[in-house]
Amino acid sequence: MYLSTIIREALKALGRNRIRSVLTMLGIIMGVAAFICVVGVGSAGSSRVEDQLHKVGDNLIWLEAGSRARNGVRIGTRGTKTLMIGDGRAVLEQVPGIKSASPNVDGRIQVVYGNLNWGTQYRGVSPEYFDIRKWDLARGAEFTQDDMDHNSAVCVLGQTVATNLFEEEDPIGKTINVNQVPFKVLGVLQGKGFSASGYDQDDFVVMPITTAQKRITGQEWLDDIFFAAASREAIPEATREIIALVRERHHLRAGDDDDFNIRTPEELIRAQLAAANIFTLLLGSAASLSLLVGGIGIMNIMLISVTERTREIGIRLAVGATERDVQMQFLSEAVVMSLIGGALGVMAGILGGFLLETTLQWTVQISPQVMIVAGLTSAAIGIFFGYYPARKASRLDPIEGLRYE
Repeated sequence: MYLSTIIREALKALGRNRIRSVLTMLGIIMGVAAFICVVGVGSAGSSRVEDQLHKVGDNLIWLEAGSRARNGVRIGTRGTKTLMIGDGRAVLEQVPGIKSASPNVDGRIQVVYGNLNWGTQYRGVSPEYFDIRKWDLARGAEFTQDDMDHNSAVCVLGQTVATNLFEEEDPIGKTINVNQVPFKVLGVLQGKGFSASGYDQDDFVVMPITTAQKRITGQEWLDDIFFAAASREAIPEATREIIALVRERHHLRAGDDDDFNIRTPEELIRAQLAAANIFTLLLGSAASLSLLVGGIGIMNIMLISVTERTREIGIRLAVGATERDVQMQFLSEAVVMSLIGGALGVMAGILGGFLLETTLQWTVQISPQVMIVAGLTSAAIGIFFGYYPARKASRLDPIEGLRYE
């Protein structure tokens, strides 16, 4: 009852100066809306990076041929022919932190089905590749170790290839020509979409590596070997051991440069995720400054209100109101003002996020937690910035208040 009376009186006091109250609340409204929109945009960016992290692979370590310096000239990516299937087997046997491996050869090819053709990339791998790179099937089946042992002309299609070659037709069991070699389609992979760099991750054909080496490339060396570490924590140590082992197998002396590159894409993506989170935090902090400005506006208006209502305060104190009653009266006005501004700001933030998505095509991810935080922050601002004017009002001398004109 006491609380409802305080709130009702606060609303009456604010209603007596509607224009001034609305202008004061504008700072809170704009601050909350800006905070919600900025954090929503940042959260959407972080979610995209997290999704990319999930798709990159199962604790992936990527060993790539190339980059050995010869006669002062560094050979580029895949510029050497020293990476062999035996290197992958040796790592799998001798590095405890590695649980699986898949050799890889790849390149550009033309695939044909009926009167349709599509330029894409082939990838010759072992069956472990699908688990290492977290590729799930949309339909059909993967090729097996038996297919690899017998150099079977079978393949699995990425979504882009399947769509462009077969359109609405079911590819499973059909035969396509890959560089004029007939391949049976066993399955179609689930789509992963475009990477952060704009690369279409679904535009490729997967086949057994032995088939690719014997029927497509005619080469024995590898372009890459993909490894899956036993855990995320094992990646750094496993990486060091792989480097040492491969250098030993390639007979590289202490002063020689590596004839391979080794990468851990997860570390790069995690760095991007950390940067995205920091960027969101900075933007959210900048947007919060407008909330601070709104709070200062509330304090300023409340101080003016205390001055204007000095005689009213003196009369209330004279007829028996306590300092606590007067303090609660003015503090409630500040809190109600900030709560109304916060509620309107949440609605404005949701509307702003919708406008960003429809007009600028930005992805905005507004969570209930962000709206709750914004609302609670606006209430805290009302309490913080309303406390001093309320305390000043409660400390007023009743006699001075009654004399005030």
